[in-house]
Amino acid sequence: MKRMLTGNVAVVEGAVRAGCRAFFGYPITPASEIAEAAADLMPKVGGVFLQAESEIAAIQMAYGAASAGVRVLTASSGPGISLMQEGISYLAGAELPCVIVDVMRGGPGLGNIGPEQGDYFQMVKGGGHGNYRNIVLAPGSVPEMCDLTVRAFDLADRYRNPAVVLADGVLGQMMESVELPQAVAAELPKSWAVTGEAATRRNLISSIFLEPADLEAHVGRLAEKYRRLEEAECSWQDYCASDADVLVVSYGITSRVARAAVDRARREGLNAGMLRPITLYPFPTQALRQAASSVAAVLVVELSTGQLLEDVRLAVEGRASITHMSRTGGMIPTSEDVLAVLGKIGLKRVRCYA
Repeated sequence: MKRMLTGNVAVVEGAVRAGCRAFFGYPITPASEIAEAAADLMPKVGGVFLQAESEIAAIQMAYGAASAGVRVLTASSGPGISLMQEGISYLAGAELPCVIVDVMRGGPGLGNIGPEQGDYFQMVKGGGHGNYRNIVLAPGSVPEMCDLTVRAFDLADRYRNPAVVLADGVLGQMMESVELPQAVAAELPKSWAVTGEAATRRNLISSIFLEPADLEAHVGRLAEKYRRLEEAECSWQDYCASDADVLVVSYGITSRVARAAVDRARREGLNAGMLRPITLYPFPTQALRQAASSVAAVLVVELSTGQLLEDVRLAVEGRASITHMSRTGGMIPTSEDVLAVLGKIGLKRVRCYA
């Protein structure tokens, strides 16, 4: 079934079809429609919607629902996500699955409600305390806002870990046609959960390990889990990359602008291509490293001052020169802007070989 949906509503439609039956959150622009849609849809499927008194409360409510084995969703934007960081660390430490949607806005501080990608560090690197990682998925369209939410629930359960859908204000607000997936069967109780039934009464959900050796062993188990995640779950999309001389790396709304620029560059005789990371953690390091080995230059386009750039540099390892194109504050580059930079990179190559 196809429907015209905004990205924020598509998230909730995907969550419900993935078996999510609880939403706890607090409204904040440009993510407020997620809470609004959850208030409408959750009761219709026998689920729970509760507007918490704060984002701090919302993430702790999510912790409680996850402990009981419920598929649970919360959502916010920059300032609210900052308030959730301690709770996200607790979820990771207790190995609890939870899906968190961050519809990024301008910052730091209060910033503004324009689209930005300045939350990359706090979600991809883990903004809370301790040695943990979030699974982070980056949609590039409204259909992916739905589909990657479904995938986030599956990955969160498979690895018992918080999973993040990292979007931006444009993707949250824009409207596209979405093919809604089939609803999954009701989730069976999880053997580790605490449900109140006799079989689960000895289960313990906790992230506290008072003995240093015990905590070190626990952190080691988490690190091994992240290693398996990195081996099995990397996702990316390449576009015209097989014969590219210049490779654009971008995600979210900027990847759509970049793709249009790649098409225009091709028409003008410059062999441009693109690699779009879909999983920001685990980052598709090997795929980018291989792609960078056959190009002369890489252009990173993002709505931040260089947060994605750091992971690109680590992946490329000097195999190609890297140029960075940055906009912030809610400003989005046009395809003409990206094309102009691609043209300058192409001109430098011509001069180098002249």
